[in-house]
Amino acid sequence: MVFPRRGHASSLRAPTAGFPVSFPDWPTPHSVTVRLQYNPISLELLNRTPFGRRPSFRPDGMRMTHATGKYADFAGLRERAVELRRAGYSLRQIRDELKIYNNDILHRLVKGEPPPTWTKRPNAKDDLRQKARELRLQGWTYDQIEAELGCSRSSVSLWVRDLPKPEPRYTPEEQRALMQAGLARLRATQNEERKRAKESATQEVGDLTERELFLTGVALYWAEGAKSKPYDRRERAVFVNSDPGVIRVYLAWLDLLGVSRERLRFRVLIHESADVDAAHRYWADLADADASVFARPTLKKHNPKTVRKNTGDDYHGCLVVTVARSAELYNRIEGWWSGIVAHAQARLR
Repeated sequence: MVFPRRGHASSLRAPTAGFPVSFPDWPTPHSVTVRLQYNPISLELLNRTPFGRRPSFRPDGMRMTHATGKYADFAGLRERAVELRRAGYSLRQIRDELKIYNNDILHRLVKGEPPPTWTKRPNAKDDLRQKARELRLQGWTYDQIEAELGCSRSSVSLWVRDLPKPEPRYTPEEQRALMQAGLARLRATQNEERKRAKESATQEVGDLTERELFLTGVALYWAEGAKSKPYDRRERAVFVNSDPGVIRVYLAWLDLLGVSRERLRFRVLIHESADVDAAHRYWADLADADASVFARPTLKKHNPKTVRKNTGDDYHGCLVVTVARSAELYNRIEGWWSGIVAHAQARLR
């Protein structure tokens, strides 16, 4: 036979017939509901303990919780703490007076009561803050206050953002005029800097040797000239560009290679809306050639929807320079370029 454990719910049941053993009755860890279900007993019996402790169950059968300790009278402690706070006590003084060493309880007791003025320590920049507010009230801007006090803009904003904004010094029209004048001065300064940089770079080039011109021409042709492809063999020197300086360098390079001007053919690529005759005269004068030797120009149809920037008297289209009987010349150009690439690749290793 299995005997019930002492304090088990089964020990509260009435002994069965023929069972001679009885056990004391006192509350057990199991829920009251379970005990009442099997053997309803009185509240007096539930609250009777062998150690004489206070009752643990309410009349409805639920376990009671007791507010014990020195913080049980919270309302009285708060009343006393608020009284001390209003009398000018600090938190440490209230703690020592009421013997409350729990910071959480201490702050809850004085919640909502402002600290005394004498407990507030001054901030490191209180003097700057006061000065910033004075300047703001005088109509100073953030930039002026920042420059005057030597502090950050974020600090200035934090100090004076609650103050009214000063009246603007200038009307919107005056502000735009000042801005345009400032931009004009800035652009003039930038233009002067660009001019000085270009002049200095031009002087750095110095005299161009024949070898330097030769290598320059090879690279220039390989960048802007027509090239033969494995799927489209075109072994002919054809060069196209709209920059007059590039055309001059290319013609000087051809002269260095001994290509006579009689072998050169010229053609203009230009929009049909431009002045074709003026473009012919411009390129003929630049190439030192007669305009009558120019081939029929290639005209690009005008598209009104396109917003073009290359218009006006400075627009002359592109000049196509073709060298007649230039298959050998083209192959040599390709070989020269391969040599340049090989030497450059060796320097990269």
